[in-house]
Amino acid sequence: MNQRNNHRLILFPLPFQGHINPMLQLGRILYARGFSITVLHTNFRAPDPSSHPHFAFRSIADGLDQSEASMSDIPGLISLLNARCASPFEECLQEMMSLQGGEEVPVACLISDSLFGFTCGVAERLKVRALMLRTSGAASLYVYTIYPVLKEKGYVPTHGSRSEEAVKEFPPLLVGDIPAIDSKEPEVMSRLLDDLIKAIKNSCGVILNTFEELEHPDLTSLREVLSVPFFPIGPSHKCCMTSSSSSLLAEDRSCISWLDEQPLKSVIYVSFGSLAAMSEAEILEIALGLAESEQPFLWVVRPGSVHNPEWLEKLPSRFLEALEGRGKIVKWAPQVEVLAHPAVGAFWTHNGWNSTVESISEGVPMLCMPCFADQGVNARYVSDVWRVGVHLNGGLERENIARAIKRVLVDREGEDIRQRALVLKEKAIVCLGQGGSSYQALDALVSHILSCE
Repeated sequence: MNQRNNHRLILFPLPFQGHINPMLQLGRILYARGFSITVLHTNFRAPDPSSHPHFAFRSIADGLDQSEASMSDIPGLISLLNARCASPFEECLQEMMSLQGGEEVPVACLISDSLFGFTCGVAERLKVRALMLRTSGAASLYVYTIYPVLKEKGYVPTHGSRSEEAVKEFPPLLVGDIPAIDSKEPEVMSRLLDDLIKAIKNSCGVILNTFEELEHPDLTSLREVLSVPFFPIGPSHKCCMTSSSSSLLAEDRSCISWLDEQPLKSVIYVSFGSLAAMSEAEILEIALGLAESEQPFLWVVRPGSVHNPEWLEKLPSRFLEALEGRGKIVKWAPQVEVLAHPAVGAFWTHNGWNSTVESISEGVPMLCMPCFADQGVNARYVSDVWRVGVHLNGGLERENIARAIKRVLVDREGEDIRQRALVLKEKAIVCLGQGGSSYQALDALVSHILSCE
């Protein structure tokens, strides 16, 4: 552990699991490089300070009432957080700056989630340098930079559209891969993306949980279009090997001992992240598809991901019988550990960026079922650019699900995918080693922060 270098970093994560995780991982990485870390967070979905005893934590009021906090409209909720948090954030940051010169370690830099569009303006007024953490990949961010063009050309779908038409200007994307606009409030998504790009352009740099060997062409395009420094330091979860967890949900570790009993590379791990929700009919088809695949499966069914909490009791008896040894259902899993387990042969995923990078880092092939936001772009790159997974095409029907699982785990095609996944895994390992691209990017980031005074 380095000596503290008398510089404090203020981290401000967006209060969603997929944004908190990479921000706290970044905090652990930079703490190991000698920085003091203060995590500024909303009361809504606050992280657990006891999991990070070396960090200081400060909360700000977000002004959300119970109905607002339970909104299923994610873009709407992010917009609301931007509106409600701006003033309390500025007050808190101003107070922290005024304490400098006393016993408080001087603030070297603010690192904000890039979806908090107001933070750069506040930092500029208070004379604090601001970096952005973008919790998605380079490809999806580049798509957002050309979003106005895609809209103008008629590519941007309304909510629910999954067109198979190719986007000629950006192969291999299909129209259905582009984040959809809710037809009821189309201006919300457009404004969020406009604010995102504006915040990045006004920042003194962008940190990404990716690596050059994975997304070099898109990183090159971003550097040209946005004209700010980019620091691809990922896979960040591999930089900070620690037992501390930033999960907002309790992890069921019984799945690890269950995996210990399964054959090598035989298990399909199924998890659709911390936000996706499905109907009871869809969940039943997934259950029956898993049963018909005849493969062992570990399935995460998060509280709130199914509208009817008693759905398990309604499953046909043949599925429940199949659970005897061959299947396990948990409410939440220690995902990084699960993906690293030798029994796991494939990951059926929503292709959130954290899940995608974690799967790539362990060489685990993916069965892709994107739901919203950047997931369509991520999934298309998994299947058509890196070729380490396949799309679940044809809908959520049990026969289709069983066929897709066998395609990845059993068929010859799956073997080819596994070989490519292992090559990519090796690149992810090499980039973090001394002299590797992410190692150099982290060195450059530390130097950049220390020069921001």
